[in-house]
Amino acid sequence: MGQQPQQKLLGLKIDIDTYRGTKEGVPALIALLKKHRAFATFYFSLGPDQTGRALKRIFRPGFFKKVSRTSVLKHYGLKTVLYGTILPSPYISKKCSKVMNEVAQNNFEVGIHTYNHIKWQDYVTNKNYDWTKKEMDLAAGEFALVFKEMSKTHAAAGWQINDHAIKIENSMKFDYCSDTRGKTPFLPIIEGKLINCPQIPTTLPTLDELIGVNGIDEKNVHDYILSLTEAKDSFASSPTASTSSTIQVYTLHAELEGMLFKEIFEKLLIGWKKQNYNLVSLKTIYNHLMTTNNKLPHNKITMGEISGRSGVVALQQQD
Repeated sequence: MGQQPQQKLLGLKIDIDTYRGTKEGVPALIALLKKHRAFATFYFSLGPDQTGRALKRIFRPGFFKKVSRTSVLKHYGLKTVLYGTILPSPYISKKCSKVMNEVAQNNFEVGIHTYNHIKWQDYVTNKNYDWTKKEMDLAAGEFALVFKEMSKTHAAAGWQINDHAIKIENSMKFDYCSDTRGKTPFLPIIEGKLINCPQIPTTLPTLDELIGVNGIDEKNVHDYILSLTEAKDSFASSPTASTSSTIQVYTLHAELEGMLFKEIFEKLLIGWKKQNYNLVSLKTIYNHLMTTNNKLPHNKITMGEISGRSGVVALQQQD
């Protein structure tokens, strides 16, 4: 028999952080994905939108540099950056349940991003088991109220996670999670023990990490990302992969690609189709891994820096 053609899968992971992103960005993304016959996984923030409280991040190294490149006010709007401070916090799942259900009704996968995006992103790395479990239970409860079923997947806000959360994900019986940045799908090792809930990490940089760096701007950022997906062959090169597959994961945000960066995202969709990628949900990647008997690598999760992003994020530790 001849060699089987290589399967190229590009998972689209949509993080929805805010009330406005849910209300305005999500419907636009549904329409754009349907237009190009692409699939994706939508990860929802479900509780109060307290985006205004993120202002304390001004003390984080690299924050001003990033803000100068990607205007928070321009992309999120004045109301959003005041929620939780001067303005009351809109409760996303209660105000946007109709929009959220439209995602599932259009056959897109849905999952949990977080209950309170700002609270999780800013505090989870140093919190204990009880705090972490409470936040995850709140998110799971709101998800079940909206979608009438339990979520099968979780993607940590801002790629911020702790060991408790990884173990809780396993006990909550998620099929897989996407809390990390890395190169290949893997099984996490926490405190020397293997966790059987796979991580499908984001493999590609995000728009806000690229724009304004090394001559990359809104006019050419899509060309740069497409050059990465043309060149990369991440999963096929893994020594533990038993099938010939290229797997990439791109994280987009409803507040960016669903709003002012819609044209950039459409150029990416067109470009990836030309590169012969199947644009899929992360569930499709998970199912592919389970049905092709791929032996996933076992990796620890560490916190480290990503070029173009302030602070640290959860990283797949490479051997």
